[in-house]
Amino acid sequence: MELDVSDIKILNALQKDAKITNKELSALLNLSTTAIFERIKKLEKSGLIKNYSAILDRRLLGKELLVICQMRLVRHSQQNIVDFEKQIKSIDEVKECFHISGDYDYILKAAFRNMEDYHDFMVNKLTTIPSIGNTHSLFIINEVKNEVGYKLKKE
Repeated sequence: MELDVSDIKILNALQKDAKITNKELSALLNLSTTAIFERIKKLEKSGLIKNYSAILDRRLLGKELLVICQMRLVRHSQQNIVDFEKQIKSIDEVKECFHISGDYDYILKAAFRNMEDYHDFMVNKLTTIPSIGNTHSLFIINEVKNEVGYKLKKE
């Protein structure tokens, strides 16, 4: 999909504040509210805008402990991959999971109240997934940068 300068400005504004009104966007971009509405619908229909959501502060939710877990599967078979991915998607503590190259097969990010909750997760959830061979966990000391959007510009 070819994006023009107005599309890029709309996308940047929506990523910054998804609750911005069409009227506010209209004033910002010097376009009619109808034009803004039509452009946003086009971006949604194309799939570029997948959905809208609120970004919550995990600390205010009591999720102080952020952990990166590296996973290695027992065996690289289609069934192990399918089974692992299906089971990992159902675990609420897991916020992100990526199939990666390198020494490990997967890396995931999970959030917990404390070390006790993490221990419960490891013992009662991860170790029940038979396709996992081993894991290596890293505990986040400080989030230096944590962005969810993509700064777009016309090249």
